[in-house]
Amino acid sequence: MKKIDAIIKPFKLEEVKEALRQAGITGMTVSEVKGYGRQQGHTELYRGAEYVVDFLPKLKLEIVINDDQEDKIVETIINSAKTGKIGDGKIFIYGVEKVIRIRTGETGDEAV
Repeated sequence: MKKIDAIIKPFKLEEVKEALRQAGITGMTVSEVKGYGRQQGHTELYRGAEYVVDFLPKLKLEIVINDDQEDKIVETIINSAKTGKIGDGKIFIYGVEKVIRIRTGETGDEAV
């Protein structure tokens, strides 16, 4: 099994969620996060004063999938989250050793 962490722009959530639903994903965890990448944030002007916004609001999606779904799900996230502009986000993929559904005690693929 794999865990996918995808950092995306907040306004892309509905589009990404719908695309993942159509790809067969039945559950995910979404967290509001802040961060920055290579650009180190940006400067904004407010009431004539310039200030640095170094941590930008993002959303983190956490999804656990079967190994054979990895390419399809990564492609789905990229296609639905991409704007072509700076700050579109990143995808991180990790191996998952074991999953246990708390309510039923199911493990492995059945728990996902």
